[in-house]
Amino acid sequence: MAGKKKFVAGVILGTLLSFSAFAADSPLTASDRAAIVQALALKINANYIEPAVAERVGGAITRKNAEGGFASAPSAQAFSEALAKDLRELSGDQHFGARINEGFRESSGGPGLLSRAEADEARDQTGRWGFGIEKIERLPGNVGYIDLRGFGMTEFVGPAYTAALSLMAGTDALILDLRRNGGGSPASVAYLMSHFFPVGDMRHLIDIYSRPTDTTRQIWTVPTVGQRYDKPVYVLTSAATFSGGEDCAYDFQTQKRGTLVGETTGGGSNPVGWFSLGHGIVVAIPTARTTNVVTKTNWEHVGVKPDIAVPAAQALQAAHATILRSLVSSAKDDNERTKLQRLLAMVEKGEAEKPVYTLRGKP
Repeated sequence: MAGKKKFVAGVILGTLLSFSAFAADSPLTASDRAAIVQALALKINANYIEPAVAERVGGAITRKNAEGGFASAPSAQAFSEALAKDLRELSGDQHFGARINEGFRESSGGPGLLSRAEADEARDQTGRWGFGIEKIERLPGNVGYIDLRGFGMTEFVGPAYTAALSLMAGTDALILDLRRNGGGSPASVAYLMSHFFPVGDMRHLIDIYSRPTDTTRQIWTVPTVGQRYDKPVYVLTSAATFSGGEDCAYDFQTQKRGTLVGETTGGGSNPVGWFSLGHGIVVAIPTARTTNVVTKTNWEHVGVKPDIAVPAAQALQAAHATILRSLVSSAKDDNERTKLQRLLAMVEKGEAEKPVYTLRGKP
């Protein structure tokens, strides 16, 4: 999201910020830690989206180090873990993070283009990750289900989103499961959202203000998406739904395009940049602020509140039952209504039809 909640910038960071055993085991001296903390304080003050908080957090970590508070973190790995914990606790911003990547090189002019090798590796890793799509299923009652765990780079995951929605085209309603979605690319969130509005109906979703560049980027749905889904959508959330996962859930809610079922989300809306501190330690600093264009605010610290509040573990059952009740009430055929009522009773009891592996008419 704290660490398990984060899925910053999709699968690409997992590729480019890979673990380095050598750097992780490197011993640090007191002077090494002092230099790292000094670099951290400077980069927080220069880049964190809340300048007053940046000054307070940087000062607190500097004082702790001066008092020997990090003496029990002798290696780069241990020190990065300690810094990540303190950054989150002192700021209340769960997007802060620190990790080891000896080969990381900080960009001086904002995000740079990937090399051919990096792009190929990122594409391969995105595919091995299933493009963030953990499961696609057609539930009883002709209800679609997509379990989406994160938002990778749009050029890699976009076609998979369209393919998934194509498979769901004939369903009567869709459940989008974001309960274990840690976030990722806001552009990919917008690309997914584009499938849920009619052709020609473009939506301005969010604005992202960057403190380092003093610029604002508008995020809109994409007009070129071919597959559209116009049936009811139910979005499942949990306390582990974070960052881009929250952005997606909030878009469905504020655009009045979906019903949220589950728990209030984790509460992290500030996009990050990655910075080098030396000795193989890189830190994620929230450098930007997201603003939803409908509410003129965001979900930082407060999370996104569901329309139907239930424990996360019960959200799928609750959403499925809600959909089936609606289908029962709108059914025009008696046989179809009876079938849906039977399925509804089973879902409400937490039961499922057992598969049959014998030919019809045979014992």
